[in-house]
Amino acid sequence: MRQSGRKSVRPAAVLRREAFVATVPVAVAALLAAAGPASAGTGGASGVGDPYFPLAGNGGYHVDHYDLTLRYDTGSRHLDGTAVLTARATQRLPRFDLDLSGLKITGLTVDHAKADFRRDGQELVVTPHRTLRQGEEFQVKVVYRGTPKQVTDPDGSADGWIPTDDGAFVAGEPQGAMTWFPANNHPKDKSSYDITITVPKDRTAVSNGVLVGRRTAHGYTTFHWRQAEPMAAYLATATVGKFQVQQYTTRDGLHVYNAVDPREASAAAPVLKKLPSVLEWESKLFGPYPFRSAGSIVDKAESVGYALETQSRPLYDRAPDLSTLVHENAHQWFGDSVSLTSWKDIWLNEGFATYAEWLYSEQHGGDSAQKTFDTLYALPASNDLWAFPPGDPGSGANIFGTPVYARGAMALHELRKAVGDRTFYRILRTWAGRHRNGHGTTAEFERLAEWESGKSLHPLFTTWLYAPGKPNKA
Repeated sequence: MRQSGRKSVRPAAVLRREAFVATVPVAVAALLAAAGPASAGTGGASGVGDPYFPLAGNGGYHVDHYDLTLRYDTGSRHLDGTAVLTARATQRLPRFDLDLSGLKITGLTVDHAKADFRRDGQELVVTPHRTLRQGEEFQVKVVYRGTPKQVTDPDGSADGWIPTDDGAFVAGEPQGAMTWFPANNHPKDKSSYDITITVPKDRTAVSNGVLVGRRTAHGYTTFHWRQAEPMAAYLATATVGKFQVQQYTTRDGLHVYNAVDPREASAAAPVLKKLPSVLEWESKLFGPYPFRSAGSIVDKAESVGYALETQSRPLYDRAPDLSTLVHENAHQWFGDSVSLTSWKDIWLNEGFATYAEWLYSEQHGGDSAQKTFDTLYALPASNDLWAFPPGDPGSGANIFGTPVYARGAMALHELRKAVGDRTFYRILRTWAGRHRNGHGTTAEFERLAEWESGKSLHPLFTTWLYAPGKPNKA
């Protein structure tokens, strides 16, 4: 995510020896981790235990696939939805929870049999007609309707299904997915998606992945999108509006789908034209692009105040500048393909994407990364940059704060200086490749960096990620 000024104000320069064990079975590890804490025999827990968002996600099961069928009336702002979740129990489940905020449920079944349910805040507590066995695959169907209500994040910004003058800006980080579909809403749980959205025929509905079908009948158009690679719920979108659509295939065979509000088209065109070259540059640094499709959604929603790295197709609240385009697409590797296991590790997303901006500038005739680092380091100890350590921001209110982005990038620059360019870029490529479509932690990244460099780097990571106040230079 990259804010335009609401969540945090950052300097213009940054807008927006133990053996290492390979983590090959990342999907299996993630599935087990997603089970979260639970009391034996009582059902799945109401959260996965994230210290910043205790009710985010749910214990006891992993969702393999979401099949979402939506119909949105842009005049009344009414949403009708049917969500079919194919999941697997990771423990015995007499009951389990889903995350869903607002919206009225008109039907709920588990394996085609009616199930009991109750609402408890953002928790939808489901009691199936029989206890689910550990390891059993099951299917949950939830039929719901209503007017989606955005949530307000701890830092005061809007999140979720956000209405616009011609549709909706749908951005889910960190909590917003639950405002428009029932979900296991934590990055630990990643799934494939089919998202089908019906809207008035003069509107376009844009989601993740590949557009596999489109049909118009009786004044409405239905768009069917498929995201085959695993995706965290917060990265899903179903943004609706009046858009100009551009589709093409890059010389590397990547399908690009851009949807741009006509009011932003003129300002967006020069930047979006650079998308293929940006993705090619990032692929050389970070390894192969991790998804089957790419693109952009450029809405006119300045009041939102941020852009988001929605998987395969970043979402912008206005025409982006080039740095923002670089930032959000770097997230396709760092944040989307390699996802968090805890929100306190968000520097692995934002610090990496911010440092990608510095590298792009350095390699395309702008300021060097060192100059950007020095400019930031010159800020006094009282500056917000040093307000808290990026490796553990302390609360959900801080996860999009300046230190996470800028000091996180500074930590990577210190690592680069310590190990040298060749080793540093090998670390980035190995990280993105080894954890592709999976998860990573700061501890795992530190172990990888030490293994690849042959150096003890714990003091560096401690100083730049966890020490309070302004660090001393090495």
